[in-house]
Amino acid sequence: MSSQSLSQVLEKNRNIVELLRSSQTGMYVYPVVTAEFSNWRTEQAAWRNSAVLFDQSHHMDELIVEGPDAEKFLAYHGVNSFSNFGLNRAKHFVPVTPNGHVIGDHIIFREREDKFVLVGRAPTSNWLMFCAAYGKWNVRIRHDPRSPSRPEGERVLRTHYRYQIQGPDAPKILEKMNGGPIPEIKFFHVDRINIGSRKVQALRHGMSGAPGLEIWGPYEDKSYILSCILEAAKDAGVDLVRCGSRAYSTNTLESGWIPSPLPGIYTGDGMLKDYRDWLGADSYEAIGAIGGSFVSDNIEDYYVNPFELGYDFYIGWKKDDFVGKAALEKMKGQKNRKKVTFEWNAEDVVEVIASAFRPGEEHYKWIDFPQPNYASTSADMVLHDGKMVGMSMFNGYSYNERCMLSLGIVDQDVREGDVLTLVWGEPNGGSSKASIERPHKQAEIRVRVSPTPYAREARENYADSWRTKKG
Repeated sequence: MSSQSLSQVLEKNRNIVELLRSSQTGMYVYPVVTAEFSNWRTEQAAWRNSAVLFDQSHHMDELIVEGPDAEKFLAYHGVNSFSNFGLNRAKHFVPVTPNGHVIGDHIIFREREDKFVLVGRAPTSNWLMFCAAYGKWNVRIRHDPRSPSRPEGERVLRTHYRYQIQGPDAPKILEKMNGGPIPEIKFFHVDRINIGSRKVQALRHGMSGAPGLEIWGPYEDKSYILSCILEAAKDAGVDLVRCGSRAYSTNTLESGWIPSPLPGIYTGDGMLKDYRDWLGADSYEAIGAIGGSFVSDNIEDYYVNPFELGYDFYIGWKKDDFVGKAALEKMKGQKNRKKVTFEWNAEDVVEVIASAFRPGEEHYKWIDFPQPNYASTSADMVLHDGKMVGMSMFNGYSYNERCMLSLGIVDQDVREGDVLTLVWGEPNGGSSKASIERPHKQAEIRVRVSPTPYAREARENYADSWRTKKG
């Protein structure tokens, strides 16, 4: 009998790590949006030097939670405090398991007292849909999953379009569209602006750490809104660069968000066992891929907690109770790892690339530019004197900084400026997952522990948030 649930998949494959390292899903794809409108280097440079237009309409789940218990439901299933969460606000919503391990994250918008919209990757959406069914909550949930990774020419429709305009020249475009100055919108607050004949919602946000707004509305307005944006940029004399999916996936490298930690749901009893029974055999959690040089027999070695990702200041300790609270209270006094940026040594990167041009020799694992998206979760070992002291979790090339960067976590005693060794490539010639070329050999790449966010603009001028908050 074929597997129907994640639990059944795991029963047939006792080694969970090997199961996920052998995924046949292929490359992690940012769907529908064209790969490049001009070229990914020009598109990256635009958010630093002029203005860039991100089309975020397709690569994220959207979840609408409404009903009399909506706030209580979300507050109980996320670590965040809801005490200051009024209308027209947004938060970075982080749920954890009863054991305190991060499941994922969403951006959550409060549209009414009893209605919230959440946007992000599948693990958080799946968890909340399960929790609504698992408990006795008076809520209604509507799920709009991300667009298919490979639509094969089929028409794709969503509930909402979602655009983001960023960069130093973004305010000129926004003012031209609005027909006057944009209202003063505080960080992670929402207001309405004019775009053509529409009034649209606008969030003060910025994936790349640059100035700008995120706007959204009914998907049927998407083409009209796009034409208004492009016309306003032209009228404002701004070189607005449309960003394709290749460059889009790299914007977080400069601003410091780790987008795809492994959801910590593969072990644990009680609620977590019921969750694995509920999750389908075709779910993100069942078919996702782990990639990288770090190979452990224990899946829990890939889990992370909010302290390690810099989310601890979100935690609503004053809430009576929430999922994972007891576990997080125990973690609070421990020596947790910390998030950093790794700056890769250019000579070592060039040597990895050069090996592909030596016929007859075994080459190092190829580094795709600008982002090696060969797994949904990455885990590369970071060593000091041969001992593992950290893990690189998301990497790519920044044309703005002219270097390879990665985001990850290190032991508390590692200091900014330390030079460590990142092991690039998988052991034993590479795993059997579809996105890996076999055989390849591993390379040792020097990495310097650097600030997070890495980009000076994000570090010095970004609003006080999880990217810049210390402690």
